[in-house]
Order: sequence, then C-alpha cells, then structure tokens
Amino acid sequence: MPNGDKTLAERVLLVEGPDDKHAVLNLCGISSNMPRFSILDKEGKDNLLKSVRGEILAEGRVAVGILMDANDDLYARWRSVVGRLRDANIQPPNAPAPNGTIIEGNPRVGVWLMPDNKSPGELEDFVERMIPCDDTVWPLSQDYIDRIPKADRKFAEGKTLRAKVHAWLAAREHPRRMGSAIGAGDLDADVEVSKRFTGWLRELFA
Repeated sequence: MPNGDKTLAERVLLVEGPDDKHAVLNLCGISSNMPRFSILDKEGKDNLLKSVRGEILAEGRVAVGILMDANDDLYARWRSVVGRLRDANIQPPNAPAPNGTIIEGNPRVGVWLMPDNKSPGELEDFVERMIPCDDTVWPLSQDYIDRIPKADRKFAEGKTLRAKVHAWLAAREHPRRMGSAIGAGDLDADVEVSKRFTGWLRELFA
C-alpha cells in the first residue's frame, strides 16, 4: 500500500492467501472501471476470520470485503463469517447473496464465498469455469488426473478438481499461477461468474 494513499487504506479486501490475492489483482488488471482498494493476505482462513472485527472497526474504513473459499460446506463457512460480522455489530442476511453479499453501513461490508456464493468449492472451482470451452488441453489434464490410481494420489478426494486445474496450468507456455493465467489471457474473464465477481468488487468499493 503506497504511503499516504487514503483510498487504499479506506477500502480493503481480506483474502485467505497469496493465490487469492494474485488472482484478484490480475482479474482487476484486465477489468474496466475498477475502483482502487488494497488486498490484505491474512495467511489462512482462521487468521482471516480472527481479523474481521478489527478490520471492520479500524478507523477510517469505508468498505471491507471478505473473500473466502466455501470449501466442503457453503453454509458452515457462511455461519462462521456471520458470527464474526455480528461481533463487529454488522447484521448480515440469513444466506449469502448469489451476486455477492453487500451490507450497507459505515463501513460497507461485503462477502464473497468462492466459487459463486451458492456452491461448495474454492478458488480453483472459480478458475475452472474460466477455462475456454474449446481448450484442447483441459480434457487431457482431467484425464491425466483421473488415471492416477487412488492408492498413488497424494491429494484428498475433495481436491480432485484442484489437481486438474493445476495440471492444466502446468501445460501453459510458462507454468504459471492462476492469477498469471488470467493476466496472460489463457482464462476467459468474460464468463458469467467472473463478471458477477468483478461487479461485486465495483459495487463494494465504489
């Protein structure tokens, strides 16, 4: 955050880790009319949740966004966020909004649960939807992971899609992180879920 940049200090997005931060930075970099805000990597979901109250109550805050993976249980994750919001005197709705939750107030508070506020999953599920439908490597990447014997898999069953996405990323010209694939144009940022996410960011940090 540049010294003296009041806008960045007033508007912050809390994320779980560097992959989330990198993806958001690259998505914003290719999106038009994106407001300025800072991204704070909280180094894990537990640290993020613990920081919610303090970030919301920090002096001068105009808007605070919370970006988290839904993982295996969307509503369990929502309940964990809701508890932290109530600790900060924020009254959230009963369920996440499909287009991203925004709670008007001082500050304005937003919540996005990856991938789409209505499904279990994580950042890789969001990215998978951005792989072009005519991409010829994606079916091969899926087949490669599917052919690995279960006894030889070092990833949990629920992380199979993550493995497939990273197998696809490994086949890029320069094996890259998810965010870099967005910036390089290997992923389609015009898909519906991506447009909903950037729309949420614009409204939250306006």
